[in-house]
Amino acid sequence: MANVAVIRTGGKQHKVSEGEILEVERLTTAAGSSVEFSDVLLVVQDSKVQIGKPTVAGAKVVAEVVTHDRAPKVIAFKYRRREGYHRTVGHRQSRTRIKIQKIQAGK
Repeated sequence: MANVAVIRTGGKQHKVSEGEILEVERLTTAAGSSVEFSDVLLVVQDSKVQIGKPTVAGAKVVAEVVTHDRAPKVIAFKYRRREGYHRTVGHRQSRTRIKIQKIQAGK
């Protein structure tokens, strides 16, 4: 079984494995640099499971920042019938694409 971990970043939990590319909330780290996630909630290595209370002590996930971009635009349309009221608002969420390099188990 491959090394798997559950990390918490940007108020969300992500299940990650080594070599995986995923999108998370915008990080302040520059593209091409390395970032460490120490908020590791669960680690599975060689069928040995470590569950955190709430995090696994000493565990970390190292990832490389691939790019910074923005999600597709989401349109919010507000409308009240028979009142001549309508409003269109668009929103694009900033995100960071990362590649998981290494999952290190805790003590």
